[in-house]
Amino acid sequence: MSRNALITGAARGIGRAIALRLARDGLNVAVNDIKASSSGLTMVQQEIEKMGRKSVAITADVSVDKEVETMMQKAAKELGSLDVVVANAGIAQVKSILDITTEDWDKMFAVNVRGVFLCYKEAAKVMIAQGRGGKIIGACSQAGHTSAPMVSHYCASKWAVRGLTQAAAMEWAKHKITVNAYCPGMFHTWFFLNTNLTIKIGIVETAMWHMIDEEIAKAEGKQKGDTTKQYLNMITLGRISVPEDVANFVSYLASKDSDYMTGQSVLIDGGIRFS
Repeated sequence: MSRNALITGAARGIGRAIALRLARDGLNVAVNDIKASSSGLTMVQQEIEKMGRKSVAITADVSVDKEVETMMQKAAKELGSLDVVVANAGIAQVKSILDITTEDWDKMFAVNVRGVFLCYKEAAKVMIAQGRGGKIIGACSQAGHTSAPMVSHYCASKWAVRGLTQAAAMEWAKHKITVNAYCPGMFHTWFFLNTNLTIKIGIVETAMWHMIDEEIAKAEGKQKGDTTKQYLNMITLGRISVPEDVANFVSYLASKDSDYMTGQSVLIDGGIRFS
């Protein structure tokens, strides 16, 4: 029997890499992103179909409950079942705590926390009804283990994902559903970077981290570039990660090999933080 997966935030970056990896592993894959990324989503769908796997592209906002419910049901109906769900969609923003508005805070939590919560919840409903267990996987972060300046609301959202993942794992173990999360570090990848509540596209290593570097330089009287150099020097393996590093681990979480693992939020950061 073929296995089927749904990946959110799959139009580019880590989500795209996960979708393609699971397709190479033999799964049929439904891919999701927001309407603004529909062209990129279609390209990922086509790449999956070229591998001989079935795919469906579903645009939906993961922060809206009805859209997430419809997305899960559509994926299960189109593919035949839903065995793996990866709640990958997320946003980031660079601001000091004193400059963060309530709107900034609410937007961050709407996508990064409510979005993961809704995906976990609706995925579990489908899997419980199917009666054969499943794999639910979420996007946490290195920031969910150790916080950093200038991204406090992002860090808080990822700590929330870590706690939610543990609670969900305990509640759904009786249904043979495992719930785990992956915690990336610093990436060369395309990323939705929310800087002024308007979505822009940037490269994490340049756009996001250069903003952090610049803001810390202003606040602490450092030279621009100092924080980035310091961060890079912390990577034990000596290189910045690529999306495939995370996709390779998600492949394991989605497989039967991880059946005895649940409630974990695992660092994939090249050895910056050790747990």
